[in-house]
Formats: sequence, C-alpha cells, structure tokens
Amino acid sequence: MKIVEQIKEPIAHEMELFEKKFHLSMASRIALLNRITHFIVNRKGKQMRPMFVFLVAKMVGNGQVNERTYRGASVIELIHTATLVHDDVVDDSLKRRGFFSVNALWKNKIAVLVGDYLLSKGLLLSIDNKDFDLLQIISVAVREMSEGELLQIEKARRLDITEDVYYDIIRKKTATLIAACCSLGAGAVSPESEDVEKMRKFGELIGISFQIKDDLFDYGNERIGKPTGIDIKEQKMTLPLIYCLNNASAKDKKWLINSVKKHNRDKKRVRQVVEFVKNNGGLDYAIKAMYEYKEEALAILNTYPESEYKNSLRMMVDYVIDRKK
Repeated sequence: MKIVEQIKEPIAHEMELFEKKFHLSMASRIALLNRITHFIVNRKGKQMRPMFVFLVAKMVGNGQVNERTYRGASVIELIHTATLVHDDVVDDSLKRRGFFSVNALWKNKIAVLVGDYLLSKGLLLSIDNKDFDLLQIISVAVREMSEGELLQIEKARRLDITEDVYYDIIRKKTATLIAACCSLGAGAVSPESEDVEKMRKFGELIGISFQIKDDLFDYGNERIGKPTGIDIKEQKMTLPLIYCLNNASAKDKKWLINSVKKHNRDKKRVRQVVEFVKNNGGLDYAIKAMYEYKEEALAILNTYPESEYKNSLRMMVDYVIDRKK
C-alpha cells in the first residue's frame, strides 16, 4: 500500500464525502466557470491539506468530525486552489502537476478571475455558516502567504537574506497554510481550546521542515521533482546557500553573490555553486535544521493520547521529510 493511502486510511470515509462537498462548493451558474472548476478538481494532487484537517480534527475530537470540519477543509482547499491559479499567472507557468495550467488554456485574464472567484467562494462558505473563528484562521494565512511572497521578491533583488529573514519568508509563504489546516482541524471540533494554538504550531513546524526539504531538492542528483539548480537560476535564497554565504571567506562570498546575481543562467556556473554548497557544509546544516523542526513537531504530537489518527499524523511528518519530490 502506498504511504499516502496508508496515512489516509483512518479518514477514508471523510475524504470521500469531502470530495463531493468540495465539488458542490465550487458550483456556479456560469458554464465557463463550471468547465474550468471541473478541470481543476479532476487534476487534484495528493490532498495533503484536507488530510491534515481531518486527521487533526479526529485526533482532537476523539474520532469525531462535524459539518464545520468539512466546511473548514473545503475553505482551505478553495483558497489553496485560488493561490495556485494565481501563482501560475505570476510565475508565467504553463504546467501544473504535469497538466496545462488554467492560464495556459484560458489565458491570464480568465485565470485571475477564476482565482478571485474561488477565493470569494471560500470566504463566503465560512461567512454564510457563521464560522467566524475558522474564517479568521484562514484570512491570517492568506495575508501571510502574500507577505511571504512579496518579502521574498524584495530580498531576492538584493540577496541580503539572513537566516532570520529566510525563516520569516518560509514561515509565511509555506508553513502558514499547513499551520492553518491543523489549527482549523482543531478549531472545527474544539473551538477556543488550547488545541487550536497547539496544532497551529505543530503545522507550522511541519511546514518549515517541508520547505527545507524542498530547498534540498535543488542540490540533489535525483532528477525527480525539479531540476537541480533551479532555485539558483531563479535567484531564490535557500538555507544551504545562506549558510555558505554567512560562513564563506570574503572572496568566496563575493564569487557566490556574483554567480547568483549575474551568472544564474550559466549552467556551468550554477553547477559550480551547487558543488560549492555541497562541499562547504550547506546541505548538512540544512538537513540538521530540518530534523530539528521535525522533532519539535513530534514533541507536540506526543502530548496527545495514542490513536490511529495520531499515528497517521506521525507518518505524515515522516513523509514530509522522506518524500522524493
């Protein structure tokens, strides 16, 4: 059995029902919109985010979920989908999960409007059902994701990223959405309890590990996921590179900055940067940090009684670190 299927097993029924409810939550009277949303739904990924919502809800709620849980998972997925549609426009990306992106098939104008539509659908789903506590969790996540992206763009221009700024960017850009899924799962079944903040922190720690793992793919020899050196080509400052910049001699630092700034399209130079980072402890440093965040997340999880849901969440944490793409 595939690891994702194994993780999903204790919530298989909920995920099946969620699929139907999520599909309905996208419905519109406009044929073009329905055609596009149908296209999006049929090209879904692993659905890690709703899985986090249901596993946390069942762990915190003693195996029970309610309608708020389904709504929360739908809102997260609607808003996450909206951000992906907008991201493809921003990045001028024509592919998403191996298929054509919305903007590739219907052009940017329609893609932006579809993203706006999904965002408003998500917000209204919470408002119509007076899930204001859940809406706040989600709205904070949307704000932080935008801030994280803009902070990354601002800093990439000058390449003056410290480790603190790097963590601020990834906490907002990547970790905040996983944190929202986990706090939302807790808040749906146990509103205003300490579990809401505890699970938010748990999700944030997983999100940070997830992003560091993504950074490491840039230095891998396995041609899985993205090609080696793509972050350097895009002038993204990742943890292995930041570590090397902070610990390099003045001469090497100048060479590194010059490489990323002016020679980021030169394949040979990018390869040299990758080798420099590998040989100067950048990868080891990032791997150590990734495992520290993972252990911190597991420590929070271990304050809960044993259950199949807790076990699946533990597997989810391992999966984030061990995944191959």
